Amino acid sequence: DKSTDPLTEFRRVNVEATVVAARAALRAGVRRFVFVSSIGVNGSQTYGKPFTESDDPHPAAEYAISKLEAEQALRDVLAGSPMELVIVRPPLVYGAGAPGNFRRLLKLVQAGVPLPFGSVENQRTMVALENLVDFLVCCLDHPAAANELFLVGDEDSLSLPEILGMLAKGMGKRSSHVWRFPPGLIAFGAMIVGKRSIYEQLCGSLVVDITKAKQMLGWRPMVSTGAAMVKAGAEFQSLDAKEGSN
Repeated sequence: DKSTDPLTEFRRVNVEATVVAARAALRAGVRRFVFVSSIGVNGSQTYGKPFTESDDPHPAAEYAISKLEAEQALRDVLAGSPMELVIVRPPLVYGAGAPGNFRRLLKLVQAGVPLPFGSVENQRTMVALENLVDFLVCCLDHPAAANELFLVGDEDSLSLPEILGMLAKGMGKRSSHVWRFPPGLIAFGAMIVGKRSIYEQLCGSLVVDITKAKQMLGWRPMVSTGAAMVKAGAEFQSLDAKEGSN
């Protein structure tokens, strides 16, 4: 966050370090290398059509640019080698300990402050931590996963008001603090205070098609989106209570 050249820092970690790890794995005789990339490689939002593995990459953020470069570098390094490569692009990964925007949502819901998102009609695919881990385990040894690219996510996509309601349910709170306000005015306000990107991440749509993972690998998310959201809210509330008592 404090770097004057974020893209260079992202490249140092996401590209250079990944290539070093892949070369070490290759020397050690590792059979398969599973790389966790980002749905940001596909783009930052969807408009009526979900992202699929066949989409051309359109990374907008510097982080996503470095992830795409890492994917390309891995393909180059492993070309003609016996080590298999699996690339996985998850959307936002959530759970009680998630950082970033999801943590912001958890704190807002916990605070019980009025939130002007009742009129937001977006759709977002996210992935519960349990589901992502389960999918990565599947990719470790499933024969059909070799040298493939997969998008992964929960079974259901949710609107921002639905997400807030489920988190509130997990915390044992009423969701009536979410009130209706014109999304255009929210976007304008976000732009004025320099938070346009956060607004797009929360209120824009990003839908992921996980058909390939289900059909090719026979994989299904192990927990439902609703259950995982409620659990995240409950566990966050519990963790916060424990920290407050220490």
